[in-house]
Amino acid sequence: MDMDIKKYLNCKDIDTALTHSSYANENKKEGVECNERIEFLGDAVLGLITAEYLYKNYPDLPEGKLSKLRASVVCEDMLAKKARELGIDKLLRLGKGEESTGGRNRNSVISDAVEAVIACVYLDMGMEEARSFVLSMLEDEIKEKYSTHQVVDYKTRLQEFLQQKSHESIRYEIVSQSGPAHQRCFEAVVLHGERILGRGQGQSKKKAEQSAAMEALKSLNVEGI
Repeated sequence: MDMDIKKYLNCKDIDTALTHSSYANENKKEGVECNERIEFLGDAVLGLITAEYLYKNYPDLPEGKLSKLRASVVCEDMLAKKARELGIDKLLRLGKGEESTGGRNRNSVISDAVEAVIACVYLDMGMEEARSFVLSMLEDEIKEKYSTHQVVDYKTRLQEFLQQKSHESIRYEIVSQSGPAHQRCFEAVVLHGERILGRGQGQSKKKAEQSAAMEALKSLNVEGI
């Protein structure tokens, strides 16, 4: 992720976005507002941006899988991870009690704050900048999650298809690898009994196996591949 949070620290409501309810409660006389309302908006903006991105970039996925992919990325743990990478956890305004009990390290607190920051960007800089902010954080994660999901889908689908027709074993073998350590290319085959059904390549063994399973499904004329 190549993004500097400083760009967004001048947004109009940024102080509110970074204020936990515990801090607001301790500073009621100063009229300090917490980030709960603006986080509500940020959650909706985040959901729209990720849903739009998935809809446009993964036309092969049905609604159920789109929902699962979005949920795997737009979740508390992932948002907290990205917030820490940006240093948002260090900018939070917490009450003394919340600070002393580890609130600055609590995923729920940090993920709420990053959603509130998304709302600030949206309100002050517009949807395009909000989209840029969100995708700078999550686009690579979406691609990685998609790749991981596909490994499971193709291999599982092939196994289910073959088990309906035969009790012979299904196995994957890595038959070759090439390239330097930082850019390896693996070649895998999938065998049903002693018959090679598919062959594929990838930058990891799992991706090579995914590719081999996909080719096997194609060769077997499985519907939807």
